[in-house]
Order: sequence, then structure tokens, then C-alpha cells
Amino acid sequence: MRNCLPFLSVLAAGAMVAAPPVRPVSERIRIESNIVVPMRDGVKLYADIYRPDRDGKFPVLVVRTPYGKQRDGMHETKIQFAQRGYAVVIQDTRGRYESEGAWDPFRNEAQDGYDTVEWAARQPWSNGKVGMEGGSYLGNVQWQAAALTPPSLVAIFPAVASTSLYHNTFYHGGAFKLAVSYGWGAVRMPLRIMYPQYWHTEPYAPPELKYETIMWRLPLGELDRASSGQAVRHWRDWVKHQSYDDYWRAISVEEKFDQVKVPAHTHGGWFDLLLNGTLNGFTGMRRNGGSEIARRGAKMTVGPWGHGPSRKFGDVDFGPEAMRRLFERELQWFDHYLMGIDNGIDREPPVEIFLMGINRWVRFDDWPIPGARPTPFYLSSGGSANTVRGDGTLGEARPSGAPSDHFRYDPNQPVPTVGGNDCCGLPVSAGPVDQRPVEDRHDVLVYTSGILKEPLAIAGPVRMKLHAATDGPDTDWFIKLVDVHPNGFAMNIAEGILRARYRNGYDRPELLKPNQAYEFEIDMRATANVFLPGHRIRVDITSSNFPQFDRNLNSGEDLATGTKVRVAAQTVFHTAARPSHILLPVIPMP
Repeated sequence: MRNCLPFLSVLAAGAMVAAPPVRPVSERIRIESNIVVPMRDGVKLYADIYRPDRDGKFPVLVVRTPYGKQRDGMHETKIQFAQRGYAVVIQDTRGRYESEGAWDPFRNEAQDGYDTVEWAARQPWSNGKVGMEGGSYLGNVQWQAAALTPPSLVAIFPAVASTSLYHNTFYHGGAFKLAVSYGWGAVRMPLRIMYPQYWHTEPYAPPELKYETIMWRLPLGELDRASSGQAVRHWRDWVKHQSYDDYWRAISVEEKFDQVKVPAHTHGGWFDLLLNGTLNGFTGMRRNGGSEIARRGAKMTVGPWGHGPSRKFGDVDFGPEAMRRLFERELQWFDHYLMGIDNGIDREPPVEIFLMGINRWVRFDDWPIPGARPTPFYLSSGGSANTVRGDGTLGEARPSGAPSDHFRYDPNQPVPTVGGNDCCGLPVSAGPVDQRPVEDRHDVLVYTSGILKEPLAIAGPVRMKLHAATDGPDTDWFIKLVDVHPNGFAMNIAEGILRARYRNGYDRPELLKPNQAYEFEIDMRATANVFLPGHRIRVDITSSNFPQFDRNLNSGEDLATGTKVRVAAQTVFHTAARPSHILLPVIPMP
């Protein structure tokens, strides 16, 4: 292996740039509870207001949540913003907790967000400048409101937020994200309040109500009744609309970045469920934002985290540099755009990412990184790449040896989820977790490079071009990129899946011809990692990752109603004519 690019000047800014100190507290505050915010259709939403305890007009931060404005943990940062001169409006979204209306996740947030922003701008304690703040669902509502171009909105900070609920959240590669969709949507969030999960996890729960029992049930369209005995409309909508259709387009922002006219700062983690929302939010605004300030002001931070900043995630401690306090960055952002404080954030390079392996923050002028080279690493074997003890190899040379590898995928014995990009649903593992337990299975093909003599740095989108066949009308292909440490620890750093029927596009499902070879391009999101000397690069290939994703039954039946399970015979090709390979975004070593 080699580091094949010259040093780029853009990385000269790779040293840490210290953030300015947090602005000190300057205000006593007051809190007003259950203030009515009327929507255009007459529905009343309720908000709490945190603001300085004096007369005056202040910039406003709007926070809209389905988790309860009185929820533990919501108050700390709202108080801290108010203590520094902001009025903070924290509101229960439609149909949740105190607010009126029917709960239908994500589908009313654009207009309700617009109306709330403009209401906040008109209040006697407002100076007319409004920002929006929050993460996850609280970040998606920012995107949706901003896409309607409310005139009083000045800046947004969507952390760990989806920009397309189909592509980023409930589906990936056309495969259904079972863990989050069921655990979040059908169990915890079916009606007005957030339900506890204890009856599915505690020792006293009967076997028929435990997650490990319920998640196996078929058909998926009836799974909502398994835990609560009731139909959950949005769950049934999600499994019904399994292609990217008008149902999903109506709540996607990725076709509407040109309508967002304010600067957006995205913030996420390499192992977050919603990583693509973080990345696409930045690139969408950078390329297509609806104003010069929106395009020029777009910023992004990505750390070695899951669904929020941390130092240790999964099996890996990334060191003290990894931890970031989100409030400090948000305060710097809003101080600049809402307070007019010259704190230098507008002069920083727009992209800051954490390079795993060397555990350093580096800054770049754009994303994908200018000059990064998508470099192919090819699969080869002697025909027995099954398990980590097999003969699968990975390298820059074109394939040689046997033409293919084979395994059988049985939906009744799927490969279990071990780490990866997940959160917020069924209690499954996430993050960088040792992959050796699943690499010991015969339905996992393992391709490993030689031992590296020099460091190899990658940062950017990862893609797999897989030449493969199955003996049925549909199946899944699941790929992991793994950094193998000298002690054998196999650290997953990127992953992706493709439901084969969506090989031509997520709005164009087409079943396969059995035993015909196809080229499948698999989106593995992105990563940033330095493979150090003594390490090896590995690619794992299989057809399941359960329960993060639903099991493809291999029968070609409809996702919502299918019950027929069949075992699939899988073939992965690696020849000169069908060179299966992974594309790694190689960058200069910083």
C-alpha cells in the first residue's frame, strides 16, 4: 500500500484552532410556561420562554421538540443561552405533550416551524432576528422550516439531523432500518407522549413481549400491534412507502436547498445513524444554498461519535481531543449571526473533521476534500473467502486466483448487528465494535490486505462496486470497511447496504433475474481514518445486519406483507471482467 498523493496545501490548516472562550453569563433570567403559539390552521402549540429578566429586545432561538419541552436535560443549555442575552422559545411540536393537533412525525414541521419563527419575531421581547437550534428530530424541523424561507430566520444549527427521511433515517440503500423505525416510531413514539421501553427489556417482561421475540415476527406491516395491540399509522406508512415516492419527497429537503437562504452549521458523527444528513446538509448548502451568505456560510463538524459528542464510543476511546461541548460551538455560531459579534467563526475553513487512527481534528476548505483520490482496492481469493480464516485478500492489484466466492444467506439465521451507524430504536450495539465475532461466520466473506508499512489516510465518501449474483428475485448486500489492528481488533469504520431491487434507483424497484451477474454500487456513507503501519485494511461482505435492518426474505415479496422465507445462494465475483472493489478516498497524510 502507498500514500499516493503529494501533500496538499489545504491541510496546512490541520492544526487545532482554539475556539474563543465561552462568553460569560451576563443576565438574570425569567421563565414563562405554556405560552400559546397559534398556527395558521388554528391549532395551538405550547411553548416555554426563557429570556433575560429585564425590558428589552433580544435575538430569539426557536427549539421545537416532540420529546416534551419539560423533559429532563432540555433546560441546561436554554438557561445558558438566556443568561447570555437570548430569548429561547422551546415548543412541543404538533400533537405532542401540551400542543394540540394530531401527531404525524415530520409531516407538519415545515409550516408549523415557519409560523413559530414568525410568531417569535413579532413578540415585544424580540429584536426580529431568529435562529433555530437542536439535534436529531429537533434538527430536521430546522431544515423543514428553513426550506419555506421564513423572512425572520437568520441562521440554523441542525445537529445530527436528517435531510431526507427516506435516505438518511428509515431506509438506507433501499433496505428498511428496522431497529430505529420500530423502536422509535412504533414503540416509543406512537401517540402524544414518549412511551418507556422497560416492558420490552426488563427481566419480568414475558418472552412474547421482549424485543428479541417481537422483531422476528412477520409480516412487518403488522409489527406495530405486537407491542401495543394497536395500529400505528406512521409505522404503516413507512413500511408501505418502501420506495422513494411522493410521500417521502414531501418531507425531504435535499431537493429544496435552493430555498434555504440562511447559513446552516451541520454537526454529526462518523457512527451516527443520520451521518448522511450531516454531510448532505453541508454539501447541499455549499453548492445550492439559496443565497450567497447561505453558500459561503455553510459549515460542518464531524467527530468520532454516534448521536452526540463523546470521547468513547463503542469499543474505542478516541482520547481527550475527541470530546466537544456542542453548546460552545452553537453559542459561537449564534453570537456571530444573531448578536453580530466578530468571533472569527466566519473566517474559519468550513469543514472540521476528526481523523480516527491518529485521533486529530483537521480542517479543510470543502467536502468532499479537494484532491482526494477515489482509489480502488480489489477483492481476490482462492475461492474460500468465508470467515476471517479464509483466503480472501484485498489489494491495489487487479483480481487474480479463483473467479468467485460463495455463501448461503438464511433469513432465519441472519448476521447480527455488531456496532455501526445506529441509534434511538431497539437496544442494539452501535459505533466501532470488534467485528471478529461476525467474521467467524461462514455467511461472511472476509477480504484482508497485507500489513501496511506506511500510513494510509482516507477521508470522504466510500463506495463498493460489487459484482455478484443470487439465485432468487431479490436479496441484500451488506458491506463493512474495517481497520484491523496489530492485536487483531477489527474496528468497523464505514458500512453500507443495498437492497438489490433498488440497484437502478430508489424510485425504480426491479426484481433480479436469478443467477444473473449484476454490478451493484453500494453507498457506504463516509469516514475519515488513518490506517497506521502494522494495521491491515479489511472488507466484509454478507447479506444481513439484523436488527439494524430488516431481513430480506429473498422471495421478492412486498416489505409490508411478505412472509415467505427462502435461503439464497450468493456469489461474489472477482475477475478481470468483473473486478469487485471498494473505492477509498485517499488523501495526503496530514
